[in-house]
Amino acid sequence: MQAPEDSANSGICRPVLEVVEGIPLPSWILTNWTEIQTIQAKPDDVLIATYPKAGTTWMQEIVDLIMMNGDVQKCRRAPIFERIPFLEICSPAFQSTGVDQVKKLQSPRIIKTHLPFQKVPKSFREQNCKVIVVARNAKDNVVSYFHFHRMNQVMPEPGTWEEFLQMFIEGQISWGSWYDYNLDWWEARKKHPILFIFYEDIKENPRREILKVADFLGKTLDEKALESVVHNSLFSVMKENPMTNYTTLPYTVFNQDISKFMRKGEVGDWKNQFTVAQNEHFDKDYAEKMGKSDIVFREVL
Repeated sequence: MQAPEDSANSGICRPVLEVVEGIPLPSWILTNWTEIQTIQAKPDDVLIATYPKAGTTWMQEIVDLIMMNGDVQKCRRAPIFERIPFLEICSPAFQSTGVDQVKKLQSPRIIKTHLPFQKVPKSFREQNCKVIVVARNAKDNVVSYFHFHRMNQVMPEPGTWEEFLQMFIEGQISWGSWYDYNLDWWEARKKHPILFIFYEDIKENPRREILKVADFLGKTLDEKALESVVHNSLFSVMKENPMTNYTTLPYTVFNQDISKFMRKGEVGDWKNQFTVAQNEHFDKDYAEKMGKSDIVFREVL
């Protein structure tokens, strides 16, 4: 995915939501849906699958650092969106599509997607590709997603916080329902090679979770490499790294004067955004949708 030229007259306007096979998505995805669905996976492909703003870039950098054995210079060879392309990106704001970028990668290919399990191209399931799923508690996720919409000029308008929160609850938002997304991937892990990682667990003990990822990828890290992965994937380090903080994109795509791409990276920040009434409404709906599942998120209550 190559960055667009920085031009105030780029003609880029915010997309609307389109329902694609039952999933609401930014309208630009519709133009490339067939190519996305028919891409041919390779057996050694690895997918990083997350609901948007659940720790996607964080896991991308962790995986790249692991694959490069902790070599920081190798991991600064290009922006993260070029090193690990976004499968379904095809916005007119960019010069090439995610599918095109993936096809140019050498194996083993690491690929990012926000697609729900059922909408991931079938070739990835046929090839039994490994998938790393990162899941974040719903309240922090929706807050981060709201601020991301505010600054991301190639996403639909978010409306007010109250409006956005209700759209999130109803699943009428880009990439659909947070609830369905995480429940479906959680169930899929029983039959497919899926490592399910929680955002809050990485924050609590990054070393432990990084070792899980390395083991899943079949990589062994010596102590020096492990320390490098842990340090260079810290939020504070990534926030200052132009290869991870998306500052190489122009304001016509990510207007970071509105909100930083890497904003806070905290657990429990939702308490600064939700009103008491919003929290009570959210909790009731959450209990109804998640009550029967054995998936447990922290920092929800």
